[in-house]
Amino acid sequence: MTGASPSQAPMPTGNPRLEGLTDYPFTRLAALLAGVPPRANLEPLSLAVGEPQHAPPALLTEALQANARLWGRYPPVAGTPEFRAAVGDWLERRYALPPGFVDRETGILPVAGTREALFQLPLLTVPERRAGRRPAVLIPDPFYAVYEGAAAMAGAEPVFLPAFADTGFLPDLDAIPAEVLERTALFFLCTPANPQGAVADLDYLRRALALARAYGFVLAVDECYAEIWDRAAPPGALEAARETGSTAGLVVLHSLSKRSSAAGLRSGFIAGDPGLLQRFARLRSYSCAGTPLPALAAATALWRDEAHVEENRRLYRAKVDAADSVLAGRFGFYRPPGGFFLWLDVGDGEAAARTLWREAAIRVLPGAYLSRSDADGGNRGRPYVRVALVHDAETVARACERIARLLG
Repeated sequence: MTGASPSQAPMPTGNPRLEGLTDYPFTRLAALLAGVPPRANLEPLSLAVGEPQHAPPALLTEALQANARLWGRYPPVAGTPEFRAAVGDWLERRYALPPGFVDRETGILPVAGTREALFQLPLLTVPERRAGRRPAVLIPDPFYAVYEGAAAMAGAEPVFLPAFADTGFLPDLDAIPAEVLERTALFFLCTPANPQGAVADLDYLRRALALARAYGFVLAVDECYAEIWDRAAPPGALEAARETGSTAGLVVLHSLSKRSSAAGLRSGFIAGDPGLLQRFARLRSYSCAGTPLPALAAATALWRDEAHVEENRRLYRAKVDAADSVLAGRFGFYRPPGGFFLWLDVGDGEAAARTLWREAAIRVLPGAYLSRSDADGGNRGRPYVRVALVHDAETVARACERIARLLG
């Protein structure tokens, strides 16, 4: 028997699709600030990560403790009837859906936070070829990095749709070329948008759904910020589907991370087209361990309670008020209609991030890390920083005062 010696054996090359991705935004931020000491007399403050700092409601802990006996059981991929019923009831209340519009048995699945489901959706929906060409996945720009990573790892071409001030911070649906639409397998749409806070109105959602059905691709609407809003509750894609009498070609995703300040619970759901969800459940049977039963019990309780959500929303509104009182008229500040991010035009996001860390011990995320550079190196997110209003209103006010002072 002959063969190469260990020293001559070829090294594993890995998946080239992974190598084609840029570093994750927070990895890039850590590299940017490496070697930059923060202001020594100030306690470091992170406004870079959208991690809620409110205390989770007590009923979460109570439900976990009451169901502690279930930690020893494997959870089913489909979750529990109680969880699906709570989600179905919530969807009907929140979006004025007719009873049973989203079927509790076939139209709802629990997920381990929306990130897990978002990453798996291209694995479900992207074929080898579409219209004889490489499939496309449509992604708003700026974007949640998982959209790009998921599309690329599934073998699709991520096609970035500008969503800046000139388009109302949402993609211009009329500007998507027909040749792109013909090979599109999936469209990720986020409303309220991260990071801009823009909300797609019902007419926009109708048009997006009609486009998906006309060209035969899946519309996946990431609504994880839908319960954090300033003046009016954002409409949902299921409301647009309700008018057609069908959820065909549509899935929506929601999470308790923001709504209930329960990021560590890793609990959300995907709902919509029963045919898609049946295939998704099959995929997840291979790829997912399922949400633990005590966590599902806690999530069930949280989806049935609105009092803590209203209080959460009040607290975020107070933070936007605090930012407004300091930043109004500066850096293109506007009150985000939804979500808890500020998208500030500071001229050079990376330079601003370094200055704020060095002079004020504040971390913010450069907008270029949430936007895709073009072939010439231009990046429309470069002038911006994203600021997460996750701390209490007093802390937010102090931070905004430092930002205004240092960046002019």
